[in-house]
Amino acid sequence: MIILITGASHTGKTLLSQRLLETCHYPYLSIDHLKMGLIRSGNTKLTTEDDDALTEYLWPIVREMMKTAIENQQHLIVEGCYVPFDWRKDFDEDYLSSIQFICLAMTDSYIDAHFEEIKDHASDIESRLEDSYCTIDSMKAENWKYIEGFQQAGENIVLINTDYEKAIRAVLEKKDDQ
Repeated sequence: MIILITGASHTGKTLLSQRLLETCHYPYLSIDHLKMGLIRSGNTKLTTEDDDALTEYLWPIVREMMKTAIENQQHLIVEGCYVPFDWRKDFDEDYLSSIQFICLAMTDSYIDAHFEEIKDHASDIESRLEDSYCTIDSMKAENWKYIEGFQQAGENIVLINTDYEKAIRAVLEKKDDQ
């Protein structure tokens, strides 16, 4: 089983991955770690600012890693924001039946009510060295990009509207039921 977790920055993808690691004992791959390894090693001229180009560059690698894990009947959590909205087109039904997709997104009202708390938790799992780019307006815009893009692609979104922990618990409980 592959659990593919995506969503906007600061939505808790890495936190959810860590909790799944602890409960399911599946290893996880952070697409951000792959990105930084490629950037720091000089294997790409892309930078951390090149989001769309990074998706195009990283997704083929991540996609093939997922296929390899499925072929080897290995469990893996893959998390990161570099997942294209039309990701399903890259897998036939045999692969898709082994992938659980989760997209986390926050509503505008949740961001308005909890912005400082969201920022306070930004480094709970991984240290964010630079976070000044994150504003209420940029966070709302990025979340809407994910909501609209994945909804248009026919995907379900885990929408965080009032209670973050309740939304995450619901994802974990759903996983336990499978």
